[in-house]
Amino acid sequence: MSTALSADIVRAFTPTGRLRASINLGNPILAGRGADGQAKGVSVDLARAFAERLGVEPELVVFDTAGKSVDAVKAEQADIGFFAIDPLRGEGIRFTAPYVLIEGCYLVRADSALQDNAEVDAAGRTVMVGKGSAYDLFLTRELKAATILRAPSSPAVVQSFLDEQAEVAAGVKQQLEADAARLGGLRLLPGRFMVIQQAMGTPAGRGPEAAAALAGFVEDMKASGFVAEALRRHGITGAAVAPTA
Repeated sequence: MSTALSADIVRAFTPTGRLRASINLGNPILAGRGADGQAKGVSVDLARAFAERLGVEPELVVFDTAGKSVDAVKAEQADIGFFAIDPLRGEGIRFTAPYVLIEGCYLVRADSALQDNAEVDAAGRTVMVGKGSAYDLFLTRELKAATILRAPSSPAVVQSFLDEQAEVAAGVKQQLEADAARLGGLRLLPGRFMVIQQAMGTPAGRGPEAAAALAGFVEDMKASGFVAEALRRHGITGAAVAPTA
């Protein structure tokens, strides 16, 4: 595993002397709060491991939505972040290759007439998404006839779907499955409408050498089994380690 990073690269990532990592608690695959109230998860483990590689202390900057997490990195209020790759987010952020692949799925009421993903995009149909999430950005481009409604965050999607009488909820498969099991009377449509590629990113202004160092770190973490072990340790199922680049 490569660990030698130049002083210039370390400085590029740590203008405050610490590695500020933007953590999104809105995606349960990546992060959540432990019993002690502290952030934990795959992204937290990766942030700490990268800080160790740089030889600095990590500082977690925690947000409840992906959109806020992205904005923090774009504004250079954080030095790295963990995001789904999307063309819109590429403005101002340099992404690594993905480290985890996650399925985006649709959820409906148990008595819904909908049986297939292809039936969702129809005139008059309403689809609830988490504002600023990867699937919000994707479905905003892809859905031509259905109307998109936006919940304040990804964890709030199913409750907003119920409260506003939407026909479909869209989100991360594991979050939807957990909500369906907790609330009852709901089911997922078979298959998926997208594969979400979760990657690390850093402000574009930090330069190509810093971006390359972060990309190399992600490849090391996948190849060494670190990401797979982190998924196991945090009890995450249904997410796959992305292939090495």
